[in-house]
Amino acid sequence: MNFNLTQMPDRFAKPRQSGITMVMDKGLSVEEARNFLSVSHPHVDLVKLGFGTSFVTPDLEKKLEVYRSYDIPVYFGGTLFEAFLIRNQFEDYIAVCREFGISYMEVSDGSITIPHAEKCGYIEKLTKHGTVLSEVGSKDAAHIIPPYKWIELMRAELSAGSTYVIAEAREAGNVGIYRGSGEVREGLVQEILTQIPGERILWEAPQKAQQLYFIELLGCNVNLGNIAPTEMIPLEAMRIGLRGDTFHFFLDKKEA
Repeated sequence: MNFNLTQMPDRFAKPRQSGITMVMDKGLSVEEARNFLSVSHPHVDLVKLGFGTSFVTPDLEKKLEVYRSYDIPVYFGGTLFEAFLIRNQFEDYIAVCREFGISYMEVSDGSITIPHAEKCGYIEKLTKHGTVLSEVGSKDAAHIIPPYKWIELMRAELSAGSTYVIAEAREAGNVGIYRGSGEVREGLVQEILTQIPGERILWEAPQKAQQLYFIELLGCNVNLGNIAPTEMIPLEAMRIGLRGDTFHFFLDKKEA
């Protein structure tokens, strides 16, 4: 950090297993990725190349090399996994990940229906090739999953080998753990947390109000994902109480 401040929260240092921030790259150029990391790299833990953008991104290998130069793991969005799967190209997906040096993989079923035992089977197979994140929740706003089912699915996917389960929200933050307005389904979140360890959940939270909710609920070391590159520094400031929304969260009231 650039100067000393007392009464700062204990933010875990990289490489960290909890308190991670996943950034969603929806099509940055090589130079944009380099510029983004020049200021944000100390705070970025994972980068997701959103949905199927990696298929159409020019100079993909060059961009991946930029992320590698900062030791930041990159993975393809779960929609790409589903695109391979629905075309009966699961082994091709593994080959593509190997070809591009991708050691993190997302297993999701937000766009297609996969029997859950089969989904867990894919998770188990992919753990032999790298670190697996699996996404729970539908991209269809009309498909409401009850809390007990979220818990059941998350528990099974962690048992199958997922390092983190991702709570679905889409890039806009308006499905899954959120209502169409972006409001957090608080009862759902809190019920999930009675059964699933918070440090194993990556909450997709693209909107500022959503990020604030989870920081207030779980502290500065909550796992947050689908963060826009331009919001990376503002989020880190908010995590540690240096933004108006969280200014008083970590102050010692006797000294402040």
